[in-house]
Amino acid sequence: MEKGYIQVYTGDGKGKTTAAFGLAMRAAGAGLTVYIGQFMKQGAYSELKAIARFAGQITIEQFGAGGFIRGEPKPADKEAARKGLAAIRSAMASGDFDIVIMEEGNVAQMTGLITEDDLLSVMDAKPGTVELLITGRGATPAVIEKADLVTEMKAVKHYYEAGVAARTGIES
Repeated sequence: MEKGYIQVYTGDGKGKTTAAFGLAMRAAGAGLTVYIGQFMKQGAYSELKAIARFAGQITIEQFGAGGFIRGEPKPADKEAARKGLAAIRSAMASGDFDIVIMEEGNVAQMTGLITEDDLLSVMDAKPGTVELLITGRGATPAVIEKADLVTEMKAVKHYYEAGVAARTGIES
């Protein structure tokens, strides 16, 4: 790419990760290469199976110790996030990827796995030809200010509130 921008998908509505994976698939279809670092996740989510079909064009790694969502993160959770930050920086600097996605990067910051300064530093380190996409609710005003494109997903109504559990292939 001639010029890469910084995109942020945030807000309380559903669809941030789905939009990021849609972008990754569109990019792969155009012959671009994508790196996805999933913060907070560990396990066999359905998107891993789909992305496996794009081996060589889309690389995905998980940086969650497994199970952390709320409360005080454990040292293992913070260490996994540190490894994720290093991998994101490495992917951006490698020259191997056109697009780098920090999936749940905002949530990692919001929950204390990484700091706002960590996130802003990654944004500052982005090479000019790499597109950086950060997903997750809770993007800070500083992250929003530094981004070139910000999309906020707004929750209007969700069947989860009526007791519908996450469904394979739709939410997980």
